[in-house]
Amino acid sequence: MAKEITMPSMGADMTEGTIVKWLKQEGDKVSKGDKLAEIETDKTVVEMESYNDGFLTKITADEGSKVQVGKIIGYVGEKDEEIPEEVISNNSENLNNIPEESNDKEVNEDTGSKAEAIQNTKEEKSNKVEISIDSDSVKIKASPMAKRIAREKNIPLEDILGTGPGGRITKDDVNSHIAGPSLVSSSQINKSKNVSLEGKDIELNSMRQAIARVTVKSKTEIPHFQVTVEVDMTEAMKMRSDINEDLEKDGMKISVNDLVLKATINSLINNPKWNSSFDGDKLIMHPSINLGIAIALEQGLIVPAVMDSQNLDLVNLSIQAKDLGARARGNGNPLSNEELTKGTFSTSNLGMFGTHAFTAIIVPPQSGIIALGEVKKEAKVIDNKIEIRDIMLATLSADHRVGDGAEGAIFMNEFRQLLQKPSRLLL
Repeated sequence: MAKEITMPSMGADMTEGTIVKWLKQEGDKVSKGDKLAEIETDKTVVEMESYNDGFLTKITADEGSKVQVGKIIGYVGEKDEEIPEEVISNNSENLNNIPEESNDKEVNEDTGSKAEAIQNTKEEKSNKVEISIDSDSVKIKASPMAKRIAREKNIPLEDILGTGPGGRITKDDVNSHIAGPSLVSSSQINKSKNVSLEGKDIELNSMRQAIARVTVKSKTEIPHFQVTVEVDMTEAMKMRSDINEDLEKDGMKISVNDLVLKATINSLINNPKWNSSFDGDKLIMHPSINLGIAIALEQGLIVPAVMDSQNLDLVNLSIQAKDLGARARGNGNPLSNEELTKGTFSTSNLGMFGTHAFTAIIVPPQSGIIALGEVKKEAKVIDNKIEIRDIMLATLSADHRVGDGAEGAIFMNEFRQLLQKPSRLLL
């Protein structure tokens, strides 16, 4: 015997639903769990499941029709099973003429009698199809009414935050929407993802193994402290632009990092203690400034050094720094053992990645490293006026065995002043 498909109740206050779309047609085979139809309530649209096997033998409520909860909308039975016409006519009533917006008072007065009728209907019908509406079996969708109103008002649905179940957009959400950006689009709230990451182990190459050993040694044996300064790079950026205009004819260009390297070298010349290495009961003072530059490669990180950098002017320092980087990436002669192992102080720049500020790990047996962020335009008060300035944050990581915080601050103040009065970098 064919089993009835009735309009399900999807909430205590639901008295009717609209059939938006039939997902199965008459004669289609139906299996338990198949989606039969899309049903719209005043809050959302859900997909109704079948919990019986068979064939959709008859549809008694057309798409777009409003049907009371508990009323029959179709039948599931054996293939080619006939449904008596008198049964269809007695049970296919719908509420097509009832407007979507009803008077609150009338609804309140009718709620008790309708609820009682629904309960009696449920008790009397023992072989109707069972419908389960829960978070696992319901796919929430935007209300067709909400879509229509949004289309008429020319409001993109993705700009509206839904307040219905599962974040769905209702007509009230559209009517109350105020133009402006939405923090989370309604389509994203209920969007499910099935993300799977690769779970196999990754063997470390020799460079990564070396990095692991060196960084553990550094953080274990060297007591780091940090000093951060804010550097106004406005004048330095202007000077760089002027210099590059003159160098353009020779195909050369000074980078922001070149200015930073030169400021580091000059600061070390004036504060030579930081160009040393701790060795038990003494500091080993290095006669040359071999300035390390952290370079990220595909296989890992290396910090080769520009040798005897204290003897280089800004232009030649730029040339050697670029050559060092090219050779580190396999272009030109390979890096020498001295360049890879004899650095006395280092710099690490992540500004090109949009990094605002960070702290770097000291490369043993060096005494310090300066970590550099991006140059950003910020509003600053200059002579009681607000001006837009080019600002960069620089952080010194220093070996506390070599010097104290005050000495680190003096060194970084020298570094800052050199970049804020950049003409001294040309001396």
